[in-house]
Amino acid sequence: MTAGGARVVVVGAGFGGLAAAARLAAAGHEVTVLEKRDLIGGRAYRYDIDGFRFDGGPTVLTAPFMFEELFALAGEKLSDHVELVPLDPFYRAFDASGGRFDFRASLADFREEVARRSPADVTGFDRLQRKISGIFDAFYPYTERSMMQLHVMLRMLPYLLRHGAARGMQHLVNTTVRDPFLRRALSFHPLLIGGDPARTPSLYALIAEFERRWGVHYAIGGTSALVEAIGALVQRLGGTIRCGAEVDRILLAGGRVTGVRLVDGSEIEADVVVSGADPGATYERLLAAAPQAAASRMRMRRSTPSMSLHVLYFGADRTWPDTPLAHHNLLLGGDARAVMQRVFRPKARDLESSAHLTADDLFLYVHVPTRTDSSVAPPGCEALYVLVAFPALPAHGVRSPEAAAHEAARVRRLVLDTLDRRFLPGLSDHIVAEHAIGPEHFRDVLQTPRGAAFSLQPTLFQSGWFRPHNRSRAVRGLYLVGAGTHPGAGVPAVLASGKIAAGLIGEEYPRATARRAGDADTSRVADEVPS
Repeated sequence: MTAGGARVVVVGAGFGGLAAAARLAAAGHEVTVLEKRDLIGGRAYRYDIDGFRFDGGPTVLTAPFMFEELFALAGEKLSDHVELVPLDPFYRAFDASGGRFDFRASLADFREEVARRSPADVTGFDRLQRKISGIFDAFYPYTERSMMQLHVMLRMLPYLLRHGAARGMQHLVNTTVRDPFLRRALSFHPLLIGGDPARTPSLYALIAEFERRWGVHYAIGGTSALVEAIGALVQRLGGTIRCGAEVDRILLAGGRVTGVRLVDGSEIEADVVVSGADPGATYERLLAAAPQAAASRMRMRRSTPSMSLHVLYFGADRTWPDTPLAHHNLLLGGDARAVMQRVFRPKARDLESSAHLTADDLFLYVHVPTRTDSSVAPPGCEALYVLVAFPALPAHGVRSPEAAAHEAARVRRLVLDTLDRRFLPGLSDHIVAEHAIGPEHFRDVLQTPRGAAFSLQPTLFQSGWFRPHNRSRAVRGLYLVGAGTHPGAGVPAVLASGKIAAGLIGEEYPRATARRAGDADTSRVADEVPS
């Protein structure tokens, strides 16, 4: 360990943990990343099935400068390791009748799309864009700033009131445009972070502005190619990454972390622990025996979870050159209010209790990376994944494996039916590779309470100062990163959580000597991070 540096253990190799690890290793700390699965990535896991490469989680990449910052720590360029290509359109949204609407990269082209759909809404769209730009300018600085002090949140109140940013995103859109489909399409962004557009404060409209200012990108080879590049960067900076290393407990003495114990009984000493595990799992499981964490455990139990998901991965032995699908697609059929009711305020929990539903009664996102990148599938084949918004699991009780399997089968039938009929004729007969995950996967594998795919729902009182802090108030030496912490879910926010945590650790250990990438011995890590 370099003079003044800390021994840091990072629990989990998702984007947040890796971002923190890179920054801390570059600052001269002794960093060990522990990942329980066989591959790094966390929610951005990778599935390799019969020659197809499927991204397990996030597929929408924006703000490339946030990745470039990480590689600059080693005096390197992102472009030397990963090829990011801009997408246009960002998304293609479809209504129930097959009508399409493209989210274009150019604001002028985007405006033309609005005019094509609803000429009367062009003026309102312009007003909406001005409002979103104002929200971004007011709140973006807080997305890379610690929210440890309440007065920082109070400082935001005048901006919240001035921009109406405490009101729901759906309200912001509804007050500017009138076409029902445009209202739904232009307010969908909260769903990217697990939130209900009606209840997610419009301050989160800055997500749309991120896209407008810096574009939506795709990493050739998939998001996992970017994950692997950052993992390799951590190692070049001197950090160590261990896969297949599951943490069982965070060890404490005198109210301060002293290290971690793995499920195999081995222990690793640490001055600092950065937990990329969900905050609920961190306080409930990793700190189960810590009385000082009792209040944090109770707060997490009372929190409102984000939605969950069913995600279906399909590999087909043919392509569909004439499909109307773009790279990113939103299927927005059915009644918008009823669809969101079923996801966020369900009256009947199980899908089988509503056997009359069709795919139009669900929110579907369809990702077709082979529209851009043929390398993720065998020659002449198509790869896609379908994300289906679904309620979080009940707070009490566990449903049977049979009930979960029945729900998954029902979702699969609905998804394939609509893809076969409307977008990819004959898909069902050409599937040669397949995988699926559902709410139980998020609960049991990714260990998010109630299977919440995005951790906490981004409500007003689960944002900013009200969200779990990046430095624990309960346990000294414990820092938290990831979707469940400030500033929230989504790849840019999770990267920002790693930056914030690393900055806070730097305040506690300011004398670490910066480490040059060339000082690292990378020969020892070749087998530690499978690629």
